[in-house]
Amino acid sequence: MAIKKFPLDKMSPMFARIQLENLNDEIAKHDKAYHGDDAPLISDGEYDELVKWYKEIEAAFPVEGDNNPLGRVGYAPQDKFEKITHRVPMLSLGNAFSAVDVHEFYAKIDRFLGLDGAVINLTAEPKIDGLSASLRYEDGILVSGATRGDGQVGEDITINLKTISEIPHQLQGEHIPKIVEVRGEVYMSHAEFAALNERQEAAGQKIFANPRNAAAGSLRQLDSRITASRNLHFFAYAPGEIIWGEMSGLQFTTQMGIVEQFKQWGFAVNSLTQIFDNADELVAHYAKIEDLRPTLGYDIDGVVYKVNRLDLQQRLGFVSRAPRWAIAHKFPAEKAKTIVNDIEIQVGRTGALTPVARLEPVSVGGVVVSNATLHNEDEIERKDVRIGDMVVIQRAGDVIPQIVEVVLDKRPKDSVAFEFPRICPICGSAAARDINAKTGKIDVIRRCEGGLICKAQVTERLKHFVSRNAFDFDGLGAKQVQQFYEWGIIKDASDIFDIEANDGQQWDTIRKREGWGELSVDNLFTAINERREIGLDRFIFALGIRHIGETTARMLARNYETMELFLPAMVAASVPIGTDGSLFNEAYADLVNLDGMGDVVAQSLILFFAEDNNIKFLTKLLAAVTTIPLEKTDDSSPVAGKVMVFTGSLEIMTRSEAKAKAESLGAKVTGSVSKKTDILVAGPGAGSKLKKATELGILVLTEEQWVAMANGDANGDANGDAKGETDE
Repeated sequence: MAIKKFPLDKMSPMFARIQLENLNDEIAKHDKAYHGDDAPLISDGEYDELVKWYKEIEAAFPVEGDNNPLGRVGYAPQDKFEKITHRVPMLSLGNAFSAVDVHEFYAKIDRFLGLDGAVINLTAEPKIDGLSASLRYEDGILVSGATRGDGQVGEDITINLKTISEIPHQLQGEHIPKIVEVRGEVYMSHAEFAALNERQEAAGQKIFANPRNAAAGSLRQLDSRITASRNLHFFAYAPGEIIWGEMSGLQFTTQMGIVEQFKQWGFAVNSLTQIFDNADELVAHYAKIEDLRPTLGYDIDGVVYKVNRLDLQQRLGFVSRAPRWAIAHKFPAEKAKTIVNDIEIQVGRTGALTPVARLEPVSVGGVVVSNATLHNEDEIERKDVRIGDMVVIQRAGDVIPQIVEVVLDKRPKDSVAFEFPRICPICGSAAARDINAKTGKIDVIRRCEGGLICKAQVTERLKHFVSRNAFDFDGLGAKQVQQFYEWGIIKDASDIFDIEANDGQQWDTIRKREGWGELSVDNLFTAINERREIGLDRFIFALGIRHIGETTARMLARNYETMELFLPAMVAASVPIGTDGSLFNEAYADLVNLDGMGDVVAQSLILFFAEDNNIKFLTKLLAAVTTIPLEKTDDSSPVAGKVMVFTGSLEIMTRSEAKAKAESLGAKVTGSVSKKTDILVAGPGAGSKLKKATELGILVLTEEQWVAMANGDANGDANGDAKGETDE
């Protein structure tokens, strides 16, 4: 396998958290390469290996697993196109890699719905390796088309999509909805890909690495004539939004029914899509598709399974960036052999020393790679990777693939083991591995102790601050902030907002420096000023607090709502109380009680906000920046903004389904009852939580009352008094 898996039963929570942090960083960089740049440097199989390992760790350490990439979909749309907001988000899919995974997916559906082994029909279809697109029709006429983008907002590529013959400009036949969004995959055939590269080579232009890159590049052309010349194709596979208007009598009830309707409307659909009754049949169909793969004439990278009944899809809902009712069964990753020419040490924004193997360039899955991640010194020791070794690599992680194993019988006779440095290669400070005070275990990561005197840490933090999912200044990226730091123009991220005021005052104007001119500097100032308002979640993420990824930042923004509430709460949580110096006060208890918040993440937050220099930095930054609260989820729901707790045995819904339903209606679900709790849903067997809720006068609902409320009956029995009895 591409990823060396340290046994889960031997992992400590801290070790697991660090593994999750490293994997998250790698996955984020690959998301950018694949979705944002149309230039993936790893194979889909290797990417999937990263996500799979992430999920395995997260499942074993659920309390510690919030900082994850699973809430991301795609990547932010490019600025050269107008933007289209998807009425229904274009989400990604979870992955299966084996028959065991498929059986577990099927079993999870059964458990979630509480069907007790009843037959669940699923469709199976080839997973096209192309570019996802959404088409919007009004009164049967194609009015717009967009890329997936980041799942919420895509690029308007309507004119280019209209050049594809399998996309009808007007829907055919009967039963045309008032509004319909059709999702599908744009792809390029093998024959057209070969012909295109021949034309590109003859013209001295870019040669595409694979059909997916070629299709994506062709679809994002500003000149639609170029798109039209490349003979792209389209398979329709799912709806986005359907509004029937005055029509009646036609109701889709199944996934297969929708696909058949697409065909009648004039779309191309994949003829290999079929319905099956159990996991064994799905796996058999997967094997059949894998055998057919070389003969299809277009690229696929797996098979997608979907629950056929739409009412069950609605009950199952979504988790993070993916639906519970669908999964992609992926094909295995590709491997190659090459030589390790050197091992270099990189220093990240948190001081982590990360070893990278410099490889003799080799092609893996159509992409030439020359670097491979080695993760940490324990990984080097476990695999015994040495300079000069022949190794098996597999593209997985960052721009850098991963070393699977060393080919020991090819090792040079004069080979010596690699010695990991004990000092930072950038600033010369000591590099040490922390020891967990609770467990006594040594941290897997060695970190530079130089802090802000370490140029690498400062510049990496600046790069994180301006990154796409943080402040995302147009024209101010990693290269520019490092340049400004070296020139002495900025010392920390808050200085960015003073650049215009200080230009020509505290230093010679930037306009005189190499690579800058009047227009580029004016554009820079405009871009900085446009970011003086930013979403609270992006602001929190931009701070670069250890363990705080996009998902955690959004969760914090959702729960604390405004900076005026968030900042005082974090400062209060960081104040130790008690003679033993333990950090446990009301603010800290509220923080840890957030659903999905683990002790490690909470500790990172309070350590950051307990540091005076960080507060000074935030004070200066907030003087220049205004944060914007997240949009509220569903103000019309009777539980919107309410804090809910579920306890006891639920019989109508499973606990997972009830929690998911509450969150979809805008509620905040926590694990314990406090004076901030608004509603307790108590099933049979409820004990101490019910007693505490009764003592606090909190509204207590039976499961039947909760279901009525969730289904829109906010009156009925749901307004009864809190129960006075307990089941203890």
